[in-house]
Amino acid sequence: MSVINTNVNSIVAQNAATVSGRSMAKAMEQLSTGKRINTAADDAAGLAISSRATSQIRGLDQAVRNANDGISMLQTAEGAMVEVTNMLQRMRELSVQSANDTNTADDRAYLDLEFQQLKAETDRIISNTQWNGVNVLDKTFTNNTTAGKFVFQVGANANQTISHTIDVFGLGTNDGSGASISATATEVTAATASTIEVSTLTVAGTYAAGDKITVNLNQNVFQYTVTDADAAGGSNTVATNLAAALDLRFEDGFEASVSGAGVVKITLDASAGTTTGNSFTLTAGSTDGEWDDIESLSILTQATSNTAVSTLDVAVASVNKARAEIGAVINRLTYAADNLTNVSQNAEASRSRILDTDYAKTTTELARTQIIQQAATAMLAQANQQPQSVLSLLR
Repeated sequence: MSVINTNVNSIVAQNAATVSGRSMAKAMEQLSTGKRINTAADDAAGLAISSRATSQIRGLDQAVRNANDGISMLQTAEGAMVEVTNMLQRMRELSVQSANDTNTADDRAYLDLEFQQLKAETDRIISNTQWNGVNVLDKTFTNNTTAGKFVFQVGANANQTISHTIDVFGLGTNDGSGASISATATEVTAATASTIEVSTLTVAGTYAAGDKITVNLNQNVFQYTVTDADAAGGSNTVATNLAAALDLRFEDGFEASVSGAGVVKITLDASAGTTTGNSFTLTAGSTDGEWDDIESLSILTQATSNTAVSTLDVAVASVNKARAEIGAVINRLTYAADNLTNVSQNAEASRSRILDTDYAKTTTELARTQIIQQAATAMLAQANQQPQSVLSLLR
């Protein structure tokens, strides 16, 4: 059919050129940006997935930096503790030297001069060691009402944390507030061996982690160290856990249980073949397990020097424990950072498969659309020439 007003072939060629032009423009955009998805119209679901992956990746990368910052802070604290340990060891050395009666009063005074200076410097380091403006050793930093507790955000999402409390106390700080323990033995005597003795330990006062409770049962000494959980639960929790520990320790012939608020009941089991008689001896006491009365120490006499040795032993053990805990957390944070890096790497690879342009495929698509675009243009020119043939009919 020969027509002029409606050139169907031209319209077909125009549409083909439009479609191929759109495909070519999309391929050029992908090649220019390096992204397969540039708008939501390109892949709506893929855009949402890649956006969530981006949030995770950026969160993971920041968490790695957080973990490394935490390592740096703990290394700063541990480095200060190294010097504290060195000075405490020197103070103990001076105490041992001063305890020797070959020293005169003047000699001990000279030794005490260095002792007091080291004590002051130890206190200064504990009070002034900072990281990013925050004191890290004196427990003045408070997070969630817990003194000395640092929480490190080591995940891409909320509450993915590692926490650590640095339990190093300043000189003269007695963490146990009136902690005490008393032992009251109630002996029951009777003519028969089946009658047994029941004795009690009353745990009273406020305890803190590191406090020591010593129980002497029939010349067998058992020492219980109060834990963080015990201290948080109060004297009743201390009594409960002490009873469990005693029951395990003195399992031959004795039973320990809780029989009231802060009261540990110890019963002689006469039926046990290893036990004879119906009574036993029981004594108990408690000591503060942390930095007790260091501020008041001196080595001016043999007696005070011996006291200093015992007190400094507790202090050195406390710092050693704190350093060991910090070292363990540093290792944990290192592994956490390595894991976060690995997860971030895999997440980036996953996002790349969704979001990034496949250049081999897209350049092939560009070449295809360019050829089709050129062909469509040529055909459009031919279609526009077809109406010219109608003129021959009008001659």
